[in-house]
Amino acid sequence: MPISTRHALRDFTGAVVFGGCVAVVAVVGALAAGAAGQEYAALRAPSWAPPSWLFGPVWTVLYVMIALSGWLVWRRSGSVRRARIPLGVYALQLLLNLSWTPLFFGAGLYGTAFAAIILLLVSIVITIVLFVRVHVPAALLLLPYAGWTLFATALNGSIWLLNA
Repeated sequence: MPISTRHALRDFTGAVVFGGCVAVVAVVGALAAGAAGQEYAALRAPSWAPPSWLFGPVWTVLYVMIALSGWLVWRRSGSVRRARIPLGVYALQLLLNLSWTPLFFGAGLYGTAFAAIILLLVSIVITIVLFVRVHVPAALLLLPYAGWTLFATALNGSIWLLNA
């Protein structure tokens, strides 16, 4: 197999793996949030809380950017081993992202979800810092994710306080 074909196959496989990992997080989140739509509507929320229909489109765009960002760092580094720490923190933030929706919506543990989202936000910021050293565009792709998560952290905290 020619080198260019091997590289294209490797890149495609990597994109599928990163996209698949992020898709799992998205599906778990969608299932947990979808099952709790009426519960969310019944919560006391701050006046600045967005309508529930906005979360799906925003997260869809963010998840594509998250997957692309991880894939770019992996591709630039040449292997997971070479980017072990940046991709390890990236994986950690995916796991924290995965945990938040079931905690908040599934279990109604707003305080625990608040702690999880703070850890998520910190891990996203660390991921951005580590990604800058490998691939600046990959780090920039995570900035909207960090911004939205900061907003979601404030929203989670407010809902927790208003519904305690």
